[in-house]
Amino acid sequence: MNTLIINADQAGPVINKNIYGHFAEHLGRCIYEGFWVGEDSSIVNTKGLRNDVVGAMKKLNPPVLRWPGGCFADEYHWKDGIGPREGRPSILNTHWGGVVENNHFGTHEFFELCEQLGAEPYICGNVGSGSVQEMQEWVEYCTFDGESPMTKWRQENGREAPWKLKYFGVGNENWGCGGTMRPEYYADEYRRFQTYVRHLSGNKVFKIACGPNVADYKWTDVLMERAAGHMNGLSLHYYTHGGDWGDKGNATEFSDTQYHHVLQRTQLMDELITRHSAIMDRYDPKKRVALIVDEWGTWWNVEAGTNPGFLYQQNTMRDALVAALNFHIFHKHAERVQMANIAQTINVLQAMILTDGARMTLTPTYHVFEMFKGHHDATSLPLHLSGDEFSSGDQKIAAVSASASLKDGKILLSLAHTDNSREATIECELRGANISGVSGRLLHADKTQAHNTFDAPNTVAPQEFNEAKLNGSKLSVTLPAASIATLELTIA
Repeated sequence: MNTLIINADQAGPVINKNIYGHFAEHLGRCIYEGFWVGEDSSIVNTKGLRNDVVGAMKKLNPPVLRWPGGCFADEYHWKDGIGPREGRPSILNTHWGGVVENNHFGTHEFFELCEQLGAEPYICGNVGSGSVQEMQEWVEYCTFDGESPMTKWRQENGREAPWKLKYFGVGNENWGCGGTMRPEYYADEYRRFQTYVRHLSGNKVFKIACGPNVADYKWTDVLMERAAGHMNGLSLHYYTHGGDWGDKGNATEFSDTQYHHVLQRTQLMDELITRHSAIMDRYDPKKRVALIVDEWGTWWNVEAGTNPGFLYQQNTMRDALVAALNFHIFHKHAERVQMANIAQTINVLQAMILTDGARMTLTPTYHVFEMFKGHHDATSLPLHLSGDEFSSGDQKIAAVSASASLKDGKILLSLAHTDNSREATIECELRGANISGVSGRLLHADKTQAHNTFDAPNTVAPQEFNEAKLNGSKLSVTLPAASIATLELTIA
């Protein structure tokens, strides 16, 4: 038995909608074949962006999209990706598959994508192999509306008015693929580069510094001590996988023990945020600097027969549960965590959508994003949950995870039940609010390995859920094994 108490009359921090952000890198088939097919493609598109993918993504209300990387960002030179496409130089994508990048998708195409999606653009600039001048001119090209060579160039390339660019990352993983830097060195480089990421023509830039690799707490300490006053956000990257970097496990073939192990490793996100936030609190007790988890998600071995550098993997009910658990962790830390960007949108890692030519299918993870939309910019509600544990050998995790938020007179309660061997009953007491009705949706499959394919796209899809019984201030819910539910509670 699981007992849940929700204090509906005690407002917690607002859950920033940017926690439900996305990430699209020039990696594998994320940009090309994923979003971009070109105006001449037989696949129906608008200005080269495929309509089916954009339409599906829009249903998630995507708040922000990070681009062009990732590791690709620190070898990307933005001037290669503007002007007539036939004149753009091709480059070698050294990080991802050793393929030739033709630069047909560049700055103008990215802002067009964001406009079609209704998402805020988040550009990650090149510190590793770029220059201060290059970064300065990119920001000027995008945002300045006065007379300058960059403004004139943008206008010659077809964009008269400047764009709004709110989020800008000063480098990516500069401890690794972005330059193998020491934190002391990167702190100085960050201070130098960010100086030239200027606020032009009324455009206020939210500057994001490269943060730690997983549990590198020294990196956070050094960056906060030396550069906190010059940043608005500090990034954090953590991926969940089932083994080690040499063998991360199979996306669709795994044992119950491996399933439990992955969900246990997902819980490390809570520890990482807690410990990095404690360091940030020493230098920034008012929490002015946001923690930006701009790469997270599952990372498995690639699907057989695909380019190892393309990071193409399937996506199961297990991935959906990992996503739900991470969202609940982000909600818990909503005071400090102001953005998160799952890796990645299309055809790469824990994707929302998979494509094969003109065909497209939605993943179980996509459905979690869609079901949790009610948490966007909602006020989190304090809750207390106790109850069953899910065990494997001597390893244990909580069988049920929950989060609740209030917006527009309705409470959204999201529940994730991890135990794949039995159902779970949750007895919930709602304090401080009278509830007049409840409706629910459920994501569940007959096994945790279940996934959607192009021939069977609805194997894992949300369904109406009627196993939540309301009796005054009491709510009783029975969840099937390994499932995710959202309940919308109407306040009388």
